[in-house]
Amino acid sequence: MKKLFIITALIAFSCSSYAKTTATVKVNEGTDKISKDIYGQFAEHLGSCIYGGLWVGENSSIPNINGYRKDVFEALKNLQVPVLRWPGGCFADQYHWKDGIGPKDQRPSLRNNNWGGTTEDNSFGTHEFLNLCEMLGCDAYISGNVGSGSVEELSQWIEYMTCEDGAPMAKLRKENGRDKAWKVKYLGIGNEAWGCGGNMRPEYYADIYRKYATYCHNYPYNHLVKVASGASDYDYNWTQVMMDRIGFQANGLSLHYYTVTGWNGSKGSATKFTDDDYYWTMGKCLEIEDVIKKHCDIMDKKDPKKRIALMVDEWGTWWDEEPGTVPGHLYQQNSMRDAMVAALSLNVFHRHTDRIKMANIAQVVNVLQSMILTDQQGRMVLTPTYHVFEMYKDFQEATFIPTDIQTETIKARGDSHNPERTVPMVSTSAAKKADGSYVLSITNVSLDKEEEVELNFGEAKIAKAEGRILTAKNVSDFNDFDHPQVITPTPFKGAKVAKGVVKVKVPAKSIIVLNIK
Repeated sequence: MKKLFIITALIAFSCSSYAKTTATVKVNEGTDKISKDIYGQFAEHLGSCIYGGLWVGENSSIPNINGYRKDVFEALKNLQVPVLRWPGGCFADQYHWKDGIGPKDQRPSLRNNNWGGTTEDNSFGTHEFLNLCEMLGCDAYISGNVGSGSVEELSQWIEYMTCEDGAPMAKLRKENGRDKAWKVKYLGIGNEAWGCGGNMRPEYYADIYRKYATYCHNYPYNHLVKVASGASDYDYNWTQVMMDRIGFQANGLSLHYYTVTGWNGSKGSATKFTDDDYYWTMGKCLEIEDVIKKHCDIMDKKDPKKRIALMVDEWGTWWDEEPGTVPGHLYQQNSMRDAMVAALSLNVFHRHTDRIKMANIAQVVNVLQSMILTDQQGRMVLTPTYHVFEMYKDFQEATFIPTDIQTETIKARGDSHNPERTVPMVSTSAAKKADGSYVLSITNVSLDKEEEVELNFGEAKIAKAEGRILTAKNVSDFNDFDHPQVITPTPFKGAKVAKGVVKVKVPAKSIIVLNIK
């Protein structure tokens, strides 16, 4: 796929070996906490995300904990995953939950018609998912089947999972070995109702949502946060109709946005791309902010008090599948470019944390922009995106602090398929933690220029800034099973603090997270 891009930088940018960025950190203006659920994950029955990724079964030769891959479980535990979405995605609207309960050897098999026609044995079902959430200490986000299911089916599933008393489904759960009800925080009522979830019109889905939401009951000790199937990318009419017709029967409205750069059936390689491709990708990634603003403007008119949250429950990069892998399984490598997309996207979510209360990157293992890659030989590798999420952990539940930044820009000019986009060279995000210290991220998008960044914290009393840096020799570098440490965080002590000002020389194509005290 050939792309014709012209990269145009400001004159000052091209006249020196480094560029200068200044920022004012408004330490007295932060009020909203960054919801930990912005760091949510997504596990769909797609490719080897579940089978071979999260789950290998109790009898596998691969080390496991009650069937869960031990290495994957420990990596996710370290990541402090706050919420996990399951079973889809498109798969959710063909999933019938009763096929995934009871003795494993008696569960019927299932052909995954959405993703490669793979046959699954349903050995990973409701018990396996919710038990995993308990073990990880994270909240469960269940996507309910609206497309091919029924109101009764979803209502019974809620009863099975969350009802404590002697109701029929609670009795069935106990017969299957689980006496105590689970906690289920989030319920998605359908997925992508405009597409694989039924190809519905927004007006029709709004009525369907109201019906389903009525019968999805809250049982004692469990309150459901009900999420309506929201828009894809730029479909602002969908959001308008949902806000007009659903109103406060929903606690959240979803949004899906993927950083996709290709056309004519090709999305481009995850690891083989030009500098022009890279800069255009950064622009496409950052365009999510404009999309979020427009959806939020619509929501604000109907809901100025922001009682309905925006849930970006699918986001991330989407490249061509790796050569030689199973078609339809969406297995892709994960380079330093993907890490940059993750950092820039999380910074955007922080800025809109007054409305965005959850986000779920797609997906957790072996699919799209995953945290982890595994193989059938029992090997595992952590991706650069995993390291970004791990470095950013301190932002969870910290108070967001606005930052005014002055930085140079670079333009990636496209054609009729890919419009021109302007990319700021530096992105930052700041937050105040419960102990009074600050966490600060700095991302330098430039491929070849060191950035001198000066951040003014005003009258805040700060004395030390230390942290870690994630970078690579080439932005196309990645970790694989034979070379798992090509991209990994290293200590960073290059920040200088004096009179409320933090000065940092940020290498090209790098992400730095500092703890400032």
